[in-house]
Amino acid sequence: MSLNAVVRKPATPLTPTREPQRRLQPVTRPAVRRKPKLAYALVALGGALAIGAAQVGFSLAITQDSFTLAALSSQQRELDLRSHALQEELTGLSSPQVLASSAADLGMVVAGSPSYLRLSDGALFGTGAGAEGISTVNPDGAAAVANSLIVEPPPAETVTDDGDTAQTTPDLPPAITDGLPSPTTH
Repeated sequence: MSLNAVVRKPATPLTPTREPQRRLQPVTRPAVRRKPKLAYALVALGGALAIGAAQVGFSLAITQDSFTLAALSSQQRELDLRSHALQEELTGLSSPQVLASSAADLGMVVAGSPSYLRLSDGALFGTGAGAEGISTVNPDGAAAVANSLIVEPPPAETVTDDGDTAQTTPDLPPAITDGLPSPTTH
């Protein structure tokens, strides 16, 4: 006899027991997937397009600002050059030689010896003689030193469209302060 042939029955307990629950369950058919809604797809596509358009807009705005900044920097450089040229012109015009020459052209003369007035009693000290009509200093005389800053450039003649000649002053090159000048490009 084999061991498989013997079947044993388990002893039944005196108290009733519950049946154990089955752990395995039959496979159910998967739920049918719904088609994506068209509205969600359009919202997502619209959002992506809006983000792309915003990036392009910001890029163009930044580029435009950089061109504006470059133009303003160029204008500032030109104004600095003009300011330096005007400062050099002012320096030349305020030189003692130019001031003396301008005073002589206006008929002013150099005074003789100085006179002083004491305010407490009104007494006058010094020669008290006024300036004579002839100046003792000639600013344009033989002892004058040439001032290259006050020499006016000769006017250039240009022919207009009407065939007339016009006197124009040639533009001088800009002063070299921040390196060599370069053409303005955009």
